[in-house]
Amino acid sequence: MKRALLSILIIVLFSVNGKDADSALLHDIRHWSNEQYTRIVIDLDSPTDFKQNRLSNPDRLYFDLRNCSLPKEIAASLPIGDSILKGVRAAQFDKTTVRVVLDLEYSESVNVFTLHEPFRIIIDVYGKKKSITPSNKEADKGIAGIKRIVIDAGHGGKDTGAIGPHGLYEKDVVLQVAKKLGEILAEEYGVNVFFTRDRDVFIPLEERTAIANSRKADLFISIHANASPKRAAKGIETYILNWTDDEEAIRVAARENAISLKKMREIQSDLQLILHDLARDNKRDESMKLAYNVQSSLIDTLKEDYRDVVDLGVKHALFYVLVGAEMPSILAEISFISNPDEEKRLSDENYRDRIAEAIALGVKGYIAPSRFAKKVNDKI
Repeated sequence: MKRALLSILIIVLFSVNGKDADSALLHDIRHWSNEQYTRIVIDLDSPTDFKQNRLSNPDRLYFDLRNCSLPKEIAASLPIGDSILKGVRAAQFDKTTVRVVLDLEYSESVNVFTLHEPFRIIIDVYGKKKSITPSNKEADKGIAGIKRIVIDAGHGGKDTGAIGPHGLYEKDVVLQVAKKLGEILAEEYGVNVFFTRDRDVFIPLEERTAIANSRKADLFISIHANASPKRAAKGIETYILNWTDDEEAIRVAARENAISLKKMREIQSDLQLILHDLARDNKRDESMKLAYNVQSSLIDTLKEDYRDVVDLGVKHALFYVLVGAEMPSILAEISFISNPDEEKRLSDENYRDRIAEAIALGVKGYIAPSRFAKKVNDKI
């Protein structure tokens, strides 16, 4: 396929309002990849403007970071050597500009966006999609073609997430739910399960998405516990990635993105630039179907033992952890850890296990007929 098929999916110039006069520092370049996808992350200590362009012979993309400096201790070259990128180079182009060059092997499309607090530039480079015929052994495993599921336990390590009124940490609760969910999906449904984290460790949000893409996951499920300044707030809700003007959804996204509510409102217009493409890449309709199945299963299952469970429904918000995911993906807020009663439930192993069982049943309902199918189809 001709190089001309390369498409840059968003505008080539980003402007950051209110830029400080001080120069930004580029302090790291990270990457994750497989033969069909590579994610490059450029970490900076403050926001900066940049532009991008493409050159041929040899084929390469470059990004000029304005009012930016490259410390001498930062590696000038990052070998990659997958089927998409040969490597990444960085150099001080002039006194005020750092140039980052991606040497291309082959690419069908590129998607670029920024994340904030801390500021980083995300570059997703996509290679040619390959048709993979599973072996007979693989074909016998999993449910209706779902072979790999990546489960993301929110927060971790230095990021505790929300803390309940009696000291329960969100990071601990969601890790326990995630591991139980993985156990059920693997043992009962024969699915290959991967975790973004399986212990108390900090993983950046953009790395979690990259793990799902690099693993070629069929589904991506991020698990969180909700929180609100209103102690009486309670209930369960499930999110998919999309723009929203709902103030409560914006507040939830700001907390999970670990940014201020003010910044969350500011970046909505920036992230809107890529939502059209994300809707295609994320299989938005499939994400919605998955979300409704999981939400219905959570409510119906938990109400068998906890009759006062509140159904807050399926909602949209701009969660960093879902941006760029190539597969149907959802974020489940399994209860309000800020509510004393729901914190008590979340501290109970039986309640956490029931949540994991319900999510697993919702996944099964997404890919096979279930008792939730009619309800879900009516909502969609």
